[in-house]
Amino acid sequence: MTRYVVATSAEIGEGERKIVELEGRSIGVFNVEGEYYALLNQCPHAGAELCAYGTVFGVSKAEVPDGSIAYERGRSLRCPWHQWEYDIRTGESWYDPRSTRVRRYEVEVVPGSPEDVVDPEGGPQKGPYVMEGYAVTLEGDLVVVDTSRRRPGTRQHRERTPGEGSGGPGAPAPHAEAGRA
Repeated sequence: MTRYVVATSAEIGEGERKIVELEGRSIGVFNVEGEYYALLNQCPHAGAELCAYGTVFGVSKAEVPDGSIAYERGRSLRCPWHQWEYDIRTGESWYDPRSTRVRRYEVEVVPGSPEDVVDPEGGPQKGPYVMEGYAVTLEGDLVVVDTSRRRPGTRQHRERTPGEGSGGPGAPAPHAEAGRA
């Protein structure tokens, strides 16, 4: 699992977004009513910079005709080129939710502060910051994006036995662990 510190929680105010570059990918991090979401900054329809230039808007819905209407602020993201719309929380397309979605990344807020950043040999690294595998417990909050590719229902990490990982059919891919959590 590779996790990067991308900002302090104060840097991405409610209703705002920040575009960051992680592992050669442009990613948009959004603060929607105090919850953080991260999406690949590329529309799957035609490749527009979805997070950088897309319009954030709300969604209205009613359970039954003539029923009360509920409004969720900041729930959707509209592509600047062809107006395709995506759910910021899931990455799903409102037009084709089964087969079209924006790549979504896990986001969490963890304790820490930018002053915790030290050299690569001893802890998190400067710019983009790489979060090490131990807890940071100083004041302030950091917004952390997880770029690992996990599928729902799969384990995040599995210890390998000696001799495992040599390739071959069914062998798990080797983990990149140096300097990352």
